[in-house]
Amino acid sequence: MLHTDVGETWEKLSLITGHAQRDPEFQFTSLAHLLNKEYLRDCYKSLNRNKAVGIDEVSWEEYGRNLDENLEQLVSRLKRKKYKPIPARRVYIPKGKTEKRPLGISALENKIVERGITWILESIYEQDFLKSSYGFRPGRNCHQALKTLNDLIMFQPVNHIVEADIEGFFDNVSHERLMEFIRIRINDTTLLNLINKFLKAGYVDDGELIRTEKERRKEAS
Repeated sequence: MLHTDVGETWEKLSLITGHAQRDPEFQFTSLAHLLNKEYLRDCYKSLNRNKAVGIDEVSWEEYGRNLDENLEQLVSRLKRKKYKPIPARRVYIPKGKTEKRPLGISALENKIVERGITWILESIYEQDFLKSSYGFRPGRNCHQALKTLNDLIMFQPVNHIVEADIEGFFDNVSHERLMEFIRIRINDTTLLNLINKFLKAGYVDDGELIRTEKERRKEAS
């Protein structure tokens, strides 16, 4: 059974989804309060408990041993605007025969807050995204994208297929433009500042803290 707070949060997210569907121009101004203890408990439980640990070296199981206390402290820091995301741990996985793909492994507490923010953003922006978009969306995957592409090729008059990829997109995407897009639908200063903190957190690669391109450009100017 859901606790009262988390039940109310999910009900509010459902209402937000409905409002976002009905009014594509509506701007949401009160969202950060949804990150309450019971909602974040749901976020914690939704995480893959076997995933690699971040630089905090805290596992899912270890964090859960004092879950109530940990979540209370987390919510307190969020409310006092003292929460600061820990830099991700960068690892590399094989990509093809010779290349490697970089991945960022978040700290456990980061993952909890990230999941909470993601669900809030999804409740709004899933109503705006195109049906032809499949990447990083709930209930959508590459197999569905391939089936759609196959159907188009087989049953529509297609003359050309263009394949394009943006190299190092997540390392180089403009955070200023990203926040501009988010502000079209969201005008909650607390939530926007929290998202911005994650963008600035950077990552640790082989023991060295690497800040975002945005922060390095600021220092150079």
